[in-house]
Amino acid sequence: MAVNSIGAIGTGQTNSDPYRRYYSSYYGNSRDYLNYRQMMPGNGHNSVNKSEDNVKKAGRTSAPSECQTCKKRKYQDGSNEMDVSFKSASHISVKDAPAMVRAHEQEHVANAYQKAEESGGKVLQASVSIKTAICPECGTTYVAGGETTTKIKYPVDKKAAEAMAEDTGLGKMFDASA
Repeated sequence: MAVNSIGAIGTGQTNSDPYRRYYSSYYGNSRDYLNYRQMMPGNGHNSVNKSEDNVKKAGRTSAPSECQTCKKRKYQDGSNEMDVSFKSASHISVKDAPAMVRAHEQEHVANAYQKAEESGGKVLQASVSIKTAICPECGTTYVAGGETTTKIKYPVDKKAAEAMAEDTGLGKMFDASA
């Protein structure tokens, strides 16, 4: 046994790239490093076992393909905006839910920009958070919903501010006690 340049025990072969054996065993017979797309399932590398959906995970009551909770899960919008999707409860598959929820939350962001433009305001911040959870029946991680937070700054109308000051008496009288 020989020691290669990084100090690991090897087979006597020296290699300019000490990680070549690791990559070739992990990525198969590829001659060069793979990019992200080549590692996606269906390209022969890191492919997901299709029968995983039929395997019941330890501590769970059913396999993902048989899970009644996932089959009956519905999504519904809880906001007061009437022009967004999912106003009535609808089922989305576990695999389609991330894209559908992101698209729905983007509708809220677009509405915030439209509302700001109509009122002469400016969107200071718009953020979307996607929430995930784990199904108690089958153990599958799924998108549980999303939340959009926006901050809009509106211009102050001077006449309205003065009228409010007159109505409340602000700035008219100064009371002090000695």
